[in-house]
Amino acid sequence: MKLLFDHNLSPQLVALLADLYPDSNHVYSLKLDKEDDRIIWNYAKETEYFIVTKDADFNDLSLLLGHPPKVIWIRRGNCTTKSLEVLLRQHHHDIKTLDDNTATGVLALF
Repeated sequence: MKLLFDHNLSPQLVALLADLYPDSNHVYSLKLDKEDDRIIWNYAKETEYFIVTKDADFNDLSLLLGHPPKVIWIRRGNCTTKSLEVLLRQHHHDIKTLDDNTATGVLALF
């Protein structure tokens, strides 16, 4: 499973989590950081990424359009990149379960 980090998350997360989530990427690296959410959504769907975001808009798109792509919605306020790395490591099993679950499109992490 590969993650696509939204513009509101640090591009450093790609390298920090490469051992657990190889082939992940960041919208900035793909030159998608200024694109509309629907463009990012479609890109993630076509390339089989999970979208990782702090933006409620992707949750809304999931409700409207269904999945894929799956969404990992970070529901924390301001936090460090390190704390996000730890959060995504701690929930690796939950993210794998989301990948296997055909009925669920969004995983909210607090």
